[in-house]
Amino acid sequence: MERLKQISESRKQHIETHFSRFLMSNIHWEDRLIGISGARGSGKTTMLLQRMKGSLIYDEEVLYVSLDDIYFAENPLVYLAEEFYKKGGKYLFLDEVHKYPGWSRDLKNIYDNLPDLNIVFTSSSALDIYKGAFDLSRRAVIYYLPGLSLREFIDLKYGIKFPVYSIEQILFEPKKIIPEILDNIKPLKYFEEYLVKGFYPFFMESENSYSDRLLNILNLVLEVDLTTIFNIDYYSVIKIKKMLSVLSRVVPYKPNIEKLARQTGTTRDSLLKYLYYLEKAEVVKWLSKNTFGINYLNKPDKLYLNNTNLMHALNDANPDKGTLRETFILNQLLVKHNVSYPVKGDFLVDNKYLIEVGRPSKNFRQISGVENAFIAADGIEFSDGRKIPLWLFGFLY
Repeated sequence: MERLKQISESRKQHIETHFSRFLMSNIHWEDRLIGISGARGSGKTTMLLQRMKGSLIYDEEVLYVSLDDIYFAENPLVYLAEEFYKKGGKYLFLDEVHKYPGWSRDLKNIYDNLPDLNIVFTSSSALDIYKGAFDLSRRAVIYYLPGLSLREFIDLKYGIKFPVYSIEQILFEPKKIIPEILDNIKPLKYFEEYLVKGFYPFFMESENSYSDRLLNILNLVLEVDLTTIFNIDYYSVIKIKKMLSVLSRVVPYKPNIEKLARQTGTTRDSLLKYLYYLEKAEVVKWLSKNTFGINYLNKPDKLYLNNTNLMHALNDANPDKGTLRETFILNQLLVKHNVSYPVKGDFLVDNKYLIEVGRPSKNFRQISGVENAFIAADGIEFSDGRKIPLWLFGFLY
């Protein structure tokens, strides 16, 4: 365990703390068992180490461990927790729990048997953390860490800070908040940059290799996460990759499941399962006419790639601008809101606000006569009545 302590201390000492994610201040850190889910590369490890460095000052009481460490090839997690607890440990940070078989069962036992030990765990597989949360019901509080918002991207890369705005402020008070932003930046410049290389924090390490790294992460999700969690074989992974290749060229896509199944060389039922897996892995986003939840028994009404960075990485040519607009706003809205597919317009938010997305000249013809209907327009800096700048939705979190 001494080697693990040395690694923990070294990781903590080298972490930067000048920027932290919005979720850091939203977590109730006093809870005894906290889970953080999120896609690979979203910044979960950084958050754990920042919490250790900034708030927990007694080194002997704190331990960070990644569960893919070779230590766990011969030592169970319960044993580590017990030894740490005996030596005065109070805060155990467990990274990549999905790499450890039976992690949820062990966490349940640790929680029940070591009552003064606080545990925070992460998984870069949202798929697995929700399955494990079932075993930890009534014990764990699960939080979700998305990729960076436009607001966070500007803060991380340029050090310019802005507050978070609610959907109501953006829709009903844009003329009040936009001048505060325009006094400091030209938002359209940062917006275009963000759409290509701004969603995942690791762009700070190397922008030149960003797209390659993103594709590598996507391969890990498909070849490691899906096969481990859903017990699918590599033959199925090849079909999922083929399906994703087709989708990347046609999103947003109103699924013709039978046609897509033929193109992929699989059955209808298998295809729906594959789409469900990709949604849970944060590779695609489903849009449905209702918000009762996603399952593989029902097909989505519309499909998008998860974010605009993925669109750029998967396409040799520049992605369609209209698709980029819709993908961006859906991605930002879903962090805090329910979004469904409406009869009119593009998105219905919380069953209250109808949003149509388009270019600067977009008019209200398609959503005329609808109460609380708005246009999110690309390429404009200022609002004009119910026409809101698209980039402003990047300040929701």
